[in-house]
Amino acid sequence: MWLWIVDFQRDIYSALAEHIKAFALGSGWTTLIAFLPMGIVFGAVHALTPGHSKAILATYLTGSSTKLTRALMTAVVLSFTHVSMSVVIVLLSLPLVTIMFGSGGPGSSPILENVSRALLGLIGVWMICRSLGRGGHRHSDKSDIAFGMVAGLIPCPLTLFVMTFASVRGVPEAGLMFAVVMMIGVAMTLASVALTATLFRSAVANLISRWPQLFVVVPRTIEALCGLILVTVAILQFGTG
Repeated sequence: MWLWIVDFQRDIYSALAEHIKAFALGSGWTTLIAFLPMGIVFGAVHALTPGHSKAILATYLTGSSTKLTRALMTAVVLSFTHVSMSVVIVLLSLPLVTIMFGSGGPGSSPILENVSRALLGLIGVWMICRSLGRGGHRHSDKSDIAFGMVAGLIPCPLTLFVMTFASVRGVPEAGLMFAVVMMIGVAMTLASVALTATLFRSAVANLISRWPQLFVVVPRTIEALCGLILVTVAILQFGTG
């Protein structure tokens, strides 16, 4: 499965590179636009690879009280931020690329990675504190949106490659269009993660509702554990970054 994903990505990227080259040489929009739907498949498959905050998204949604529609919204915000950060970095010129990427090589962004880790750690602390608070609590749309933006703060390496490849050839608009459709594919994969996590949490909630005394304790315990996981992940990633 993993080898298939790697081979598929390589084939699509090679085909995309040829289409961008042809577009830069004046082939017109028709051929490029006809190829764009492959970007959706490309993004969906690419999001299956390690990274893209899938585990972090699932952890957050499992430990929160986010409803299905907001969970899907969180996945979309995460996808948009993840891809758009790459677009912005490339369009803001090479000096910013040098500052943000340092010497970590392509696809590495030390500053953004550390900021994202720190903010995710803070979200984990917030979840722990909230689970220990007395009485019920309301879960706001703003917290879900904030999480999606924080988790997606690290730019997508593949989008960086595509945008850079297109920009070097003087057709950044081609890279931008492909980034948009690829974002749709990434959002589809992350939305499936959000759906699974939300349904799992609902199933657990329905199960424990048979024992009223556990209905308050268990959700708070799950939220505290998920918050602890986020804090631990942030600390461990700081140690390896």
